[in-house]
Amino acid sequence: MTDDADIRARFWRALHSDRTVMLGLQGGEAAPRPMTVMTEGDADHGPLWIFTSKETELGEAVQTTSQAFFTFASKGHDVFATVHGLLSPDTDRARVAKLWNPFVAAWYPQGQDDPTLLLLRFDPSQAEMWLNGSSLVAGLKMLLGADPKQDYQDYVTKGPLA
Repeated sequence: MTDDADIRARFWRALHSDRTVMLGLQGGEAAPRPMTVMTEGDADHGPLWIFTSKETELGEAVQTTSQAFFTFASKGHDVFATVHGLLSPDTDRARVAKLWNPFVAAWYPQGQDDPTLLLLRFDPSQAEMWLNGSSLVAGLKMLLGADPKQDYQDYVTKGPLA
């Protein structure tokens, strides 16, 4: 049996490792697109940080705080999530410097002073997370006529992310 805390812990481990999400704005102002999220350290809570350009659809749409969401699938397809929260621009130059790395630098030829650089802050509020409950045992149970819903109910959690 898997409990909510275990599912959340697995989500955070996978997110720290994989870091690519499909981020979009509620209401369709910016369709979901692949973005890299970062945390400060190994924190298992928000905020999450995203670098983008002011010239992207997302960058143009996020002038102030906006309702946003992202979907996530771990590389091993063993953890999935939909996370809702608030997305806002962050102008703290010290935070930009702290999060700056060679992967981010590759997108901004003028470095941290690039005029198109935009740092976004995502504060998660609600999430639904799933573990991949597929297994050989689950498949055999279904073939033998067992109801799979009972087995899968322990692989999902919903509520605050922290």
